[in-house]
Amino acid sequence: MPEWPDVTVYVEHLSRRVVGASVLEILVRGPNLLRTADPPLADALGRRVISVTRLGKRIVFELSGGRFLVLHLMIAGRLHWDRRSAGKTEQAVFRFSSGTLSLTEAGSKKRAALHYLAGAAGLAALDAGGLEPVGSSLSAFADRLALENHTLKRSLTDPRLFSGIGNAYSDEILHRARLSPLRLSRQLSLEEVARLHAAVAEVLLEWTDRLRLEAGEEFPEGVTAFRPEMMVHGRYGKPCPVCGTSVQRITYAEKNDVNYCPRCQTEGRLLADRSLSRLLKSDWPRTIEELEEGRMR
Repeated sequence: MPEWPDVTVYVEHLSRRVVGASVLEILVRGPNLLRTADPPLADALGRRVISVTRLGKRIVFELSGGRFLVLHLMIAGRLHWDRRSAGKTEQAVFRFSSGTLSLTEAGSKKRAALHYLAGAAGLAALDAGGLEPVGSSLSAFADRLALENHTLKRSLTDPRLFSGIGNAYSDEILHRARLSPLRLSRQLSLEEVARLHAAVAEVLLEWTDRLRLEAGEEFPEGVTAFRPEMMVHGRYGKPCPVCGTSVQRITYAEKNDVNYCPRCQTEGRLLADRSLSRLLKSDWPRTIEELEEGRMR
């Protein structure tokens, strides 16, 4: 799923291409894509693009007359500029006076969402209320973190608590902060909260800069949650770049794996996997040493 860095770079490229342009045509091909059209989508035609901004993981096109086109790409949605039709994966086409934007979505489950709204109140209804993680004060971050006593992984990815962070970058943030993904948010010391606060900004800004450099002047086409330069996300079984320990994971439904380094984040302890640890029971290794010994037998 495109997250804070990916959506930020999308917004920057779209702003350069469509701000000041007019909406000429909108073709919605995906039967489940359009979630809200009040007024009807045809009302957007001829309106000028005032701005393109980010709202959590959503991309917001503000049009003249107080209208808003809002796109949520979900897991598999991707954007393309002036590209040929992508066949069955193409869910929508937005033709502007400056060029054409298309939305594709791979896989059988189509979850991307498009809203067309009139007025700021309608837009505000889509805002989950999460704190903007970059630029927030330590005290505001600490207060938001302590609102609910969840695991750090869940807290960081809850859009009601923090804006724009998803599965991939939460893994990277927690590795940078040297914190277990299963630590409870209200159990952290002040020093650990400060470490997490710093890691959030560092990881998101570093990756945004990296993605900007990668795209250059070209529209970003390589948006993915799995990148070889990442420390732990998508690197199960590979050595942690910091300490060399094999990256471990906890597998949940819908591909929401938790990836972590036992040496850097959990003092060498292996976290229980909901499926494997129940299956193996007493044979489930408790530490990275037990795991390594098991592999050597």
